[in-house]
Amino acid sequence: MSSGGGVAEEVARLWDELPVRVDWAAVEAQWAGARALVVVPAVRALVAVSLAMTVMILRRYKWLPIGAATSSSSDDDDKEEKEEEAAGLVAAAFPMVLVQIPMYNEREVYKLSIGAACALDWPADRVVIQVLDDSTDPTVKVSNPIIIPFFSIKNILFLLDLVEKECQKWQGKGVNIKYEVRGNRKGYKAGALKEGLKHDYVKECEYIAMFDADFQPESDFLLRTVPFLVHNSEIALVQTRWKFVNANECLLTRFQEMSLDYHFKYEQEAGSVVYSFFGFNGTAGVWRIAAIDDAGGWKDRTTVEDMDLAVRAMLQGWKFVYVGDVKVKSELPSTFKAYRFQQHRWSCGPANLFKKMMVEILENKKVSFWNKVHLWYDFFFVGKIAAHTVTFIYYCFVIPVSVWLPEVEIPLWGVVYVPTVITLCKAVGTPSSFHLVILWVLFENVMSLHRIKAAITGLLEAGRVNEWVVTEKLGDTNKTKPATNGSDALKVIDVELTTPLIPKLKKRRTRFWDKYHYSEIFVGICIILSGCYDVLYARKGYYIFLFIQGLAFLIVGFDYIGVCPP
Repeated sequence: MSSGGGVAEEVARLWDELPVRVDWAAVEAQWAGARALVVVPAVRALVAVSLAMTVMILRRYKWLPIGAATSSSSDDDDKEEKEEEAAGLVAAAFPMVLVQIPMYNEREVYKLSIGAACALDWPADRVVIQVLDDSTDPTVKVSNPIIIPFFSIKNILFLLDLVEKECQKWQGKGVNIKYEVRGNRKGYKAGALKEGLKHDYVKECEYIAMFDADFQPESDFLLRTVPFLVHNSEIALVQTRWKFVNANECLLTRFQEMSLDYHFKYEQEAGSVVYSFFGFNGTAGVWRIAAIDDAGGWKDRTTVEDMDLAVRAMLQGWKFVYVGDVKVKSELPSTFKAYRFQQHRWSCGPANLFKKMMVEILENKKVSFWNKVHLWYDFFFVGKIAAHTVTFIYYCFVIPVSVWLPEVEIPLWGVVYVPTVITLCKAVGTPSSFHLVILWVLFENVMSLHRIKAAITGLLEAGRVNEWVVTEKLGDTNKTKPATNGSDALKVIDVELTTPLIPKLKKRRTRFWDKYHYSEIFVGICIILSGCYDVLYARKGYYIFLFIQGLAFLIVGFDYIGVCPP
């Protein structure tokens, strides 16, 4: 006992002799002063800004369904009349149409879009199918990977360039299809589209139909869209709706369907009816080539070349038409990694474009004042900046932090009523998934973490501002096995080997911590801790929301969303 007492006394003596002492009472007093002067006013300011932005978003979300609904009946009748009237013009003299299919390493889906484009109902001498292949993947671009069977070193399998072979197959059937490649990927998709317009045979074309590699238009697509352009020379673009072939594959694809259905059913429809303008979706649309030239052509200054062209065309006075009755089948990204890259591009690009064009929009003399207000305020600021900003700052930061600060109060209407109305307005786009609306909102809040980072990156033009990662498509790789007979059969060639054609493959092990998303895990833990503090001390009643929102972050953080790639 005496030795133990001596150790304690020695520790106390050494503590007293330390040159630096912590005065916890002083620290607490300093924190109280900083909290009163800085922290609380800053959080209150964030609450005020968040509530103001929430009201902006509410006004926009309430207006869009009303605008689309009030005009739908009369607009549908008008579209039918225009389509019937213009169909006669098209039948009398079919205009020359170019169908562009840009692709990059689309091994799983390239046959879908090429086959669908070649099956379009249009005179063969009045349409040109142009496949713009920027592929670099050896399994797509070079001879299909050299495979050495384990039973014999002599048998080696070769497969011709997949995309080029598919084009040659359709050429043999009499289809006017062109396979175009370029020496580099400068400008990514915009660069490929721009390069594709330089060919001599394009000069004969009046319109361009565009499809990404996973899009499959119905055979009557041109018959139902080109008439709008033929009938009205003021129309630059006819945009159609996307239909998702894998919407029911997993919860991630269901959530995407809900978001995109609202976008097409209300945002695009209302923009078309009220302002004759909306953002081009980059695919499943038909452009007038003269309008593209008038707007300055394709530009690769941002990762949203489609929106860039649409805004410049609108500022030149061109009009757009959205035809929701025409639906084009496509595939949603079903892995969280692919979806996250896609959302970065879709959030960073518009913010970067807004920064580059905000002054140009205000100085434009060719469009009306209210069209400029819509473009600057509704389309860009509220739709592309405020929506991403307020979702994360308000629901994932301000509300959890307010639990720790008794001085900060958030009105009930800002916590419950307004968010509920916004959610219900967005949920009407997909009534069949209404039972998933709470899970969908929680997931959208999680994704706001990436969207706000991407939007800030675009505004500051920093880091990954020009990052372009093609959205990975799985096609039918999870459902079917590749064909091994018929025209797609592999050719077996016997050769004598003196040296190995490929190096010995080494199995790469994925470390378990590489599978997780640590930013989501960190935010989820912080929100759950705020919920615990609310239960034990604050008692503001936010803990139910905080617990389930924190859990949603953790589920995504541990990668329990989407499917695993094959």
